Amino acid sequence: MRFRVFALTAFFSLPLTAFIISHAATTTAAQDASVAQENEQLTQRVNVYSYRQPFLVEPLFEQFTAATGIKVKVIFAKKGLIERVKTEGKRSPADVILTVDIGRLQAAQAVAQPVTSAILTKHVPKRARSADDKWFGLTWRARVAYVSRARVAATDLSFADLAKPEYRGRVCLRSGQHPYNIALFAALIDHMGEAGFKNWLSGLKANLAGKPSGNDRAQVRKVYGGACDIAIGNTYYMGKMQTNEKKPEQQDWAKSVRVVFPDMPRGGAHMNISGMAMAEYAPNRANAQKLMEFLVSETAQKTYAEVNFEYPISADIAASARVQSWGAFTPDRLSLSTIANLRRRASEIVDEVSFNDGP
Repeated sequence: MRFRVFALTAFFSLPLTAFIISHAATTTAAQDASVAQENEQLTQRVNVYSYRQPFLVEPLFEQFTAATGIKVKVIFAKKGLIERVKTEGKRSPADVILTVDIGRLQAAQAVAQPVTSAILTKHVPKRARSADDKWFGLTWRARVAYVSRARVAATDLSFADLAKPEYRGRVCLRSGQHPYNIALFAALIDHMGEAGFKNWLSGLKANLAGKPSGNDRAQVRKVYGGACDIAIGNTYYMGKMQTNEKKPEQQDWAKSVRVVFPDMPRGGAHMNISGMAMAEYAPNRANAQKLMEFLVSETAQKTYAEVNFEYPISADIAASARVQSWGAFTPDRLSLSTIANLRRRASEIVDEVSFNDGP
């Protein structure tokens, strides 16, 4: 009897064992397929830490994904991204860092790695990339004067003019410590010498219509409202105001002013830059390089020109018709590294003359 029970058990256990083995194999295969799919998805991704606002760069990322199949995961922030990458260290998920202003690009070098790319060196001029290939420029922008059409007849201005007594109480400017102004001031130190710049900044302070406040567009609004006659701001804000459908009042602000490209003391308009760097521990290095190379391509550079109203970094791509309508100018050829190296002293002098206290 025991033998028969055993035989019966053995009879049923063989198919059961086979079923268990088969099921386990099927489960394992499914898990392997899932892991493989997950790994494939991870390899088809690039992580971006961006100081640039979403509406400025999302159209570019959509174009990149459509062309390559690589998805772009983005973290946007107004500040603290470089510090975040430092804190994350080798575990940082960051592949590419997008930022604006030469000062921030210089700071990004501390958490970046060199990128060797024939495409990048072909499209990005030498003066628009770091000597160690740790950052690369994407666009140019000029810092200009937005002058009242109704109250300012001058068609030519220099930055030196803005400190003259004839402009007393007529100039609006955001905080002197903002990176855009610090870059301009750093360039002026090189042009004027430290003593000359400090004297000029004191004169500009005396000509302010009030205590520096607000962003660049807010300065143009002040011109529109009659609080001042001349505002200092970056060029692309003109395009943003002219085409703003959500806040159409900004179109009126733009209509009230003209763009003038003030000359630096040795000539030329002050230029700054937006750019990119590959994070030192980029987990998706190949994809990161593909994205960086895409951003200097004709497709992306035309988007920068048409959508963002910036000047393409590539000399082969023309500025948009709207941007060209603001006027022609000769750029200042001062080295960006020189500007970066003088930023700290510029910031110190801003405090020394108590610039942000107003006139």
